[in-house]
Amino acid sequence: MLAAEAVQDALRGAGIAYDTAWSPVFRPDALHLDDADPVRYTDLVFACGPVHSRPPAGGGPSPLLALHDRFAGCRRVAVGVSVPDPDDPAVTRFDEVLARDLAGRRTGDLDLSLRAPAPRGVPLVGVVLTGGQHEYGARRRHTEVGDRLTRWLGTVRAARLPLDTRLDSRDWRLPATPGELHTVLARLDVVVTTRLHGMVLALRAGTPALAVDPVEGGAKVSAQAAALDWPAVLRCERVQAAELDRLFAWCLSARGRERAARHTARPAGGGLLDGLLRCLDRPYG
Repeated sequence: MLAAEAVQDALRGAGIAYDTAWSPVFRPDALHLDDADPVRYTDLVFACGPVHSRPPAGGGPSPLLALHDRFAGCRRVAVGVSVPDPDDPAVTRFDEVLARDLAGRRTGDLDLSLRAPAPRGVPLVGVVLTGGQHEYGARRRHTEVGDRLTRWLGTVRAARLPLDTRLDSRDWRLPATPGELHTVLARLDVVVTTRLHGMVLALRAGTPALAVDPVEGGAKVSAQAAALDWPAVLRCERVQAAELDRLFAWCLSARGRERAARHTARPAGGGLLDGLLRCLDRPYG
């Protein structure tokens, strides 16, 4: 995609009109390659990727050879590509091949992604979901809430990072210590979570949390949000895109970040630990 943006930027700068063809899965409403009429074009530019004539794993004709056949009346140029075999017909049928590497050897040309226009920053969002908590029985709405949240997350303009608060020293994909998890959480802009500790540990790191209680009627997520006086929490009955959008925007606001930053300090005395010490100070038996 960055290679396409670099090519588009160069063509616009040169005053050359162009269309970009997309995968129907990736961009359902855009121009798709199968719908592009070759008669309308003088040139075809193939950007990035390897150039070869191997058929797809599931069988069928080579996509690149088929592309050459369809656009046989156009000048065909490959740019920013890798060329494993210069004698491959998928390579030789191009009128011009501007390769980033040729038969495994460098050409001295940089990858096109480095030429793409500078990106606009987007929020970095950690996503901490749970599918467990079967102790809540018939009140569990975890599957429904998870489906709604993940559909909504797909519409959010953000970089999304799936996370887990579970520690495991044997699995490199998971944090092995609380400090490792804290380091990640502290670098995020927002955490979206259905876990109590997704919310609590995000706030401990000074990161706003959009928390959803996945238990009908509310359970530990709602209770802890009330104890923390943290407002960005939804009951599962209220999980709608508009409410999620509103709380997400608040979490990203200066007010939301300032409110989260209050929780980076250790709480003052009292609370459960004092209760524990009073309990242990009493004679037993």
